[in-house]
Amino acid sequence: MTEEILEATPNTNSSSDPQAEAIVPLPETAAVSLEEFDRLKAERDSLIDRLARLQAEFENARKREARERNEFRDYAVAGAVEQFLPVLDNFQLALKSTGSAEQLRTGVELIVKQMEEALRSLNVQPVEAVGAEFDPRIHEALEMAEKPDLPDHQVFDEVRRGYRIKERLLRPALVRVASNPQQKEA
Repeated sequence: MTEEILEATPNTNSSSDPQAEAIVPLPETAAVSLEEFDRLKAERDSLIDRLARLQAEFENARKREARERNEFRDYAVAGAVEQFLPVLDNFQLALKSTGSAEQLRTGVELIVKQMEEALRSLNVQPVEAVGAEFDPRIHEALEMAEKPDLPDHQVFDEVRRGYRIKERLLRPALVRVASNPQQKEA
């Protein structure tokens, strides 16, 4: 026993209602048995279910990745902060100190060395400044001063140290640059 599936198509003959629909039987080649229809419907339902599961799995993976990225960032920040806690402790001890100005200066110098070591452990390197030729990619000029005894565009003073991690510049060095008018004429 085969049943025909009927298709609804707009009736173009009706002039009173263009939205009216007429039921037109499908051609004989489109006839489908009830068993085949049930099988196709079950396959469709299975595919829809599979799609919904894959979408949910993808969404869960996206959320898991975002959570893991945040956790990694937190652990990375924690690792950097751990390097600076002893430095902070020593600054607090220096503030409580009742020693002479020279003792305090010596203590602060030791803290600076400790801070530089913490930065080195994080692969933070100072930018070369004094004695180097001015490079606008890594130096920020505070002033240009006439210095006949130095080559033109040579950095002669570092006001604030610059830093980089590998090739990425964190902060440019704030410098004073020599201007030598004698070299410009030559």
